[in-house]
Amino acid sequence: MNYYIHNINPILLQLGGPLAVRWYGLSYLLGFVACILMLRHWSKKGEFDVPEKEVSNFVVLLAFFGVFLGGRLGYVLFYSPSLLLDFSPVEILGFQVPMWGALKVYEGGMASHGGFIGVILFILWYARKHNHSFWNLVDHMAATTSLGFAFGRLANFVNGELWGRASEVKWAVIFPQELGLHYGQYDLPGIGKLVEAGKLVPRHPSQLYQAFTEGFLVFGLMMLLRNTSWGKRSGALSASYLLLYALARISMEFFREPDSTVYFGWLTKGQLYSALMILGALMILWKKDLFRPQTASS
Repeated sequence: MNYYIHNINPILLQLGGPLAVRWYGLSYLLGFVACILMLRHWSKKGEFDVPEKEVSNFVVLLAFFGVFLGGRLGYVLFYSPSLLLDFSPVEILGFQVPMWGALKVYEGGMASHGGFIGVILFILWYARKHNHSFWNLVDHMAATTSLGFAFGRLANFVNGELWGRASEVKWAVIFPQELGLHYGQYDLPGIGKLVEAGKLVPRHPSQLYQAFTEGFLVFGLMMLLRNTSWGKRSGALSASYLLLYALARISMEFFREPDSTVYFGWLTKGQLYSALMILGALMILWKKDLFRPQTASS
């Protein structure tokens, strides 16, 4: 059976030299723009605490301090703690900065679970600083987040990263990146020979599975819940998102090639961290008394 060989240029537009517009960066931009438009709409309707004119600044700050720093530091702590030992001598104002390697984002590595923690901590700080309701902010962010995840997972597929487990399904994909080969470094006949030699195997395009489940499917369900009376209760959307994302992530991890650490022969780190998210969702449901149906008088 002939399988599709991944051969997509990750660069959308070359600007000259090292400067380029990449699909990965565009995916983040689309996610943030969609988030801004939805939050501004809800703010204009009086449903979101952040004033409409301040929404863009809120999202930009959240993107940097929550998603970017949280996601990167989460990757270092959860998946690659060895980077903490990288004491590259970089001098700033006469000081050598330790752990510089941990912050070299251009070398890749972002963790969604770290991004969640970063976003929550940022919203907690922002809500206190501007005297907003923490639950109002975090519930509305929960309603928009999965759309950004969908774009991000599509970009993962374009980059040929985070590929799936070996499979012989007819829609399986050959990822030359498995051997460290990137776009422009190989030709299709040569890849075919590597496949015949057994050095490359067809794999699940798990990035696309995750884009649909963790992204578009969860987003659709969150929009439906948001329009229910239960979904309008404080904390309901936050708990729902944690639960829905965790279940989707745990399911999709069975198709995704796991990292080097697997517990009990099957449990991946992604599944373990997602299980903790389920516990977090249950705690919110209990703390906010969301297990009990809302009565007409409440």
